[in-house]
Amino acid sequence: MAARLKERYQTEIVPALREKFGYKNIMQVPILEKIVINMGVGDATQDARMLDAAVEELTRVAGQRPAIRLAKKSVAGFKVREGNKIACMVTLRGERMYEFLDRLINVAIPRIRDFRGISPKSFDQHGNFTIGIRDQSIFPEVDQNNIIRTRGMNVTLVIDRTHETESSRELLRQFGMPFRN
Repeated sequence: MAARLKERYQTEIVPALREKFGYKNIMQVPILEKIVINMGVGDATQDARMLDAAVEELTRVAGQRPAIRLAKKSVAGFKVREGNKIACMVTLRGERMYEFLDRLINVAIPRIRDFRGISPKSFDQHGNFTIGIRDQSIFPEVDQNNIIRTRGMNVTLVIDRTHETESSRELLRQFGMPFRN
């Protein structure tokens, strides 16, 4: 069974975007290529359990085991040496990507405290969109009692075939992303 947002994309969103932007070919319509979730764990240099807890939480949120990232350079001010394990990240594609986006838009974002909408200015020059989440506990998969430390994460929605930011913004708006006015 296909993900709910994937079916909606194919049946409703593609025709709406073709009509709005005047795309003659279906291959011109922007498409969500992947979602990259990154969680920095700077405390892992002092305590390795912090990284294990972050990996476990990110696994629950994403539904896929994250890769552990190593420091590329030594930074004395942050007590980081080259090769230290300092972050974990996961790349979602296909069905898992659409399932995560559905949970992000409909479950997690409404649980953000004092939420007034997502800033529409977080697009880069290629049309990709990045959301910074301050607290991992907005996801219902994370057990509140087992959180060692509150962590944030960056969620990047990589959108392919975009020629301008407006088409990417409209794609996400059609998916139901609650942008600030």
